[in-house]
Amino acid sequence: MSEFDLIERIRRRAGTSDLVPLGIGDDAAVILPTPGMALLATTDALVLDRHFTADWKPADIGHLAMHANLSDLAAMGARPRWVLLALTLPDDDPDWLEGFLDGFLDAAAANGVMLVGGNISSGPLNIAVELLGEADPRRVATRRGAEPGDRLVVTGTLGDAAAALDLGADAPEALVARLHRPEARLSAGRVLADQAHALIDISDGLLADLGHLLDASLGAEIRLDDLPASDALRVAVGDRLERWRYQAGGGNDYELLAAVPEQLDVELEQLAEAAGTTLTEIGRLDDSGRVRCLDADGNELADLAPGWDHFAS
Repeated sequence: MSEFDLIERIRRRAGTSDLVPLGIGDDAAVILPTPGMALLATTDALVLDRHFTADWKPADIGHLAMHANLSDLAAMGARPRWVLLALTLPDDDPDWLEGFLDGFLDAAAANGVMLVGGNISSGPLNIAVELLGEADPRRVATRRGAEPGDRLVVTGTLGDAAAALDLGADAPEALVARLHRPEARLSAGRVLADQAHALIDISDGLLADLGHLLDASLGAEIRLDDLPASDALRVAVGDRLERWRYQAGGGNDYELLAAVPEQLDVELEQLAEAAGTTLTEIGRLDDSGRVRCLDADGNELADLAPGWDHFAS
């Protein structure tokens, strides 16, 4: 099967839109952004044996590729619109491609995203995605703006994906699903963008991504006992300290971390209802210049892993 046969398979499944007068098949796509809206762009590459392994279902790889990028736009309160896909494939396996597209395009369609172009080439398996979204330029959330006294709030639950990766074949299905099929918190991002001083998604781990919200003068106090855990994680990992390690240092949850002011326009419970997920306060920001993780008795745990770094030893 030729390169152009593979492209045609993708084109047939991508769909059409009046807002994309020229899509797959030319040197570039032509899109019509909404007047008055800011255009946001993000990109992510998924690499074999780094983000997924050879035994993953192609549809799960496609789902992850889409949601890893959706999560970045969720963290800015944006609405995703268009996506570009660059695939490097080791061979012309149409079954793998169709399975990947099942996961990728289903996730795209479910979130109002249209595939408008990309590239395909041969080589070691690599998946690169560029996602474009829109937002009111006055309401774009960023990582900067957190202040001492802000409450730290997270969506959903933490630690499932890291536990699934660590437990391997012993991981229960509910944890594996969080690793293979994460869900970007798009609705929550748009709700929190109206309230938060700063917002970020948790892809590298809570402590690692918290660090991206802090400047040199800011610090934080994290109450480990308040970190939200799923029932599946509590059953699979009974030791509380081990569970905290997954929750504080593990990545790939794709939840959101927000720094919100003490006084909100509405109660946190009302925000959660609008966000479509739970919102849990896990600590506060301060002016200490350091992050302290406290157990239920107020003792500091200093040896929690800081999270993922591609180039750390």
